[in-house]
Amino acid sequence: MTKNKIITLVFVVLAIVSLALIYIFRIRKNNKSIPVTEGVAVVPTFDDEISSDSSYCATFQLVWNDMKNEIIKKDIVFNPEEIMATNLNKESFTEDMISDSYYFKAFGPKTIKLKEEIVNGIKEKFNQTSDILDDFDWGEDALDDPDLRRYFFYTMLYREFEYKQRFTVLENSNFGNYEDVKYFGVASNSSSEVRNQIIVLFYNSKDDFAIKLTTKSNDEVIFYKNPKGKTFNEIYSNMTNDANKYTGSKNFSNNDTFKVPMINFNVKREYNELQNKPFYDDENREYVIEKAVQTINFKLDEKGGRVKSEAAIDTNVTSAPVKESRNFNVDDTFAIFLKESSRDMPYFAARIDNIKKYQ
Repeated sequence: MTKNKIITLVFVVLAIVSLALIYIFRIRKNNKSIPVTEGVAVVPTFDDEISSDSSYCATFQLVWNDMKNEIIKKDIVFNPEEIMATNLNKESFTEDMISDSYYFKAFGPKTIKLKEEIVNGIKEKFNQTSDILDDFDWGEDALDDPDLRRYFFYTMLYREFEYKQRFTVLENSNFGNYEDVKYFGVASNSSSEVRNQIIVLFYNSKDDFAIKLTTKSNDEVIFYKNPKGKTFNEIYSNMTNDANKYTGSKNFSNNDTFKVPMINFNVKREYNELQNKPFYDDENREYVIEKAVQTINFKLDEKGGRVKSEAAIDTNVTSAPVKESRNFNVDDTFAIFLKESSRDMPYFAARIDNIKKYQ
């Protein structure tokens, strides 16, 4: 082999190695898991009670709706009653309440083909990968089978939004009793274009107000200080009522101030309360939820924000339909009638309460 050929071969090998290293680095970077934020609760509906730090996204309600309406075909009821399921059965959020561009969903018999449909669907629609699909068992024994029907329900909501004008990153300051908190907002030299992005919903005091920020898209970001209510539904309703009653100026003036903390959290919940508990469909087949998971990742800063949420339910049939028995046991108070088959009115009637009188 000539010297030139050896040099060329070395360069080719180095190029291949370099490309391989770049590819591996990108894969690792893309697959880098986001740390889970501790101490932030996840609730599946607007009607579940919350206490302090809590979050909600409509994804779990959407997968529940598909399971309930497409497979079970009636309310999903556990024994004893599970308040979470009762709230989910209300369907307080449905897919017609949100634009199709905001979410992707798929459901059906649990197969590798369905998993591939989900992977390709979220890649094509949002250029995203799933953080939860591999939490579920996709082994052969866990897939749909004629002898053991299994169904999988999945939804991703993904949205990025930007303000029309970037807000100012402000100096760190206090948040309640917490120090050194990152903020963005309006500075003394902020332009009118920045200020015009802020709409006052109501203002009762510096500790009781609500405002919203407009964006380049249809998204609105609403802040409600010291919210009142035990559920997100109550909180949102109370805020809306105060906004409807407000008669003051809704314009953000040059004398007004605004700052809000940067937000970045990632939470995950497995709904153990709903798993491995039998429930029945409209034909009295028994089902259980093997696994139910939801994640919410949210970021907000001076430029805009991003929300990514996934939810999935893995369920299977555990028994064939059980024919319901009917008990025609006349063993308590009753009425008795005698009539001719061809006549409308009985010719004899009695009401029996104390059977001892008749025996």
